[in-house]
Amino acid sequence: MNTHSMAGSPVLAVNNLAVHFGGLVAISDASFAVDEGEIVSLIGPNGAGKTTAFNVISGFLRATQGEIVYRGQRLNGLRPHEIAEAGLVRTFQKTSIFGNNTVFENVLIGLHRVSAASTWETLLALPKVRRRERQLRDEVREILDFVGLGHRGEELAGSLAYGEQRLLEIAVALAAKPSLLLLDEPACGMNPTEALSFRKLLSSISERRITILLVEHNMRMVMGVSDRVVVLNHGKIIANGPPAEIQKNPEVVRAYLGHGAQKHA
Repeated sequence: MNTHSMAGSPVLAVNNLAVHFGGLVAISDASFAVDEGEIVSLIGPNGAGKTTAFNVISGFLRATQGEIVYRGQRLNGLRPHEIAEAGLVRTFQKTSIFGNNTVFENVLIGLHRVSAASTWETLLALPKVRRRERQLRDEVREILDFVGLGHRGEELAGSLAYGEQRLLEIAVALAAKPSLLLLDEPACGMNPTEALSFRKLLSSISERRITILLVEHNMRMVMGVSDRVVVLNHGKIIANGPPAEIQKNPEVVRAYLGHGAQKHA
């Protein structure tokens, strides 16, 4: 679990968020914050509004009301790529890798998205561009080693086992150099051994001064790695606190932990 949370303004503030789809209320009035260096998990039953919150934070959905503030900047109305360029990077429930490219190429593509070389510099293959390309390839190898895929670099991404595809998606997200990483059910489909390794990876990511907001159903992982847990139910936040407190909260136990949560994976 992370031990370097720092006081001050939150990295991310979700203020009075509401999201309506026609007559359906997905989120009614939710407020929470994520502080620098924290690992915060957003949990709740299916349909509670977790992924909807992620989609609003990352610019894929518009809020009906409320605001999202990231490092003092209001994100409402910004496009997903603009939010990512600001340092807030997310993954998705379903893997979004390039299956017909190698593992190495997937991460290299992610790095090129944030590389400063202009198109004409690249076309002319200027010396500084060639140097930068070597640096990028070194970065790819470092990222792949970090997530445990260094030995898979030359394999096609689509040939990886599902758990390794999830790791590759994390690697591509890290290539975008996030300061806040939003992970949407990253351990989904992992076996217990993979989930334990992934929990250790989350701690290692946090040690790199990357703040993490996590949506996850694996309660062993959530309670083991989180500094705080925010619980959504029917679009409302019913609890917000450290894992030990959340596990004992009667309303949380009734709404979620008592049934339906994956406790032992």
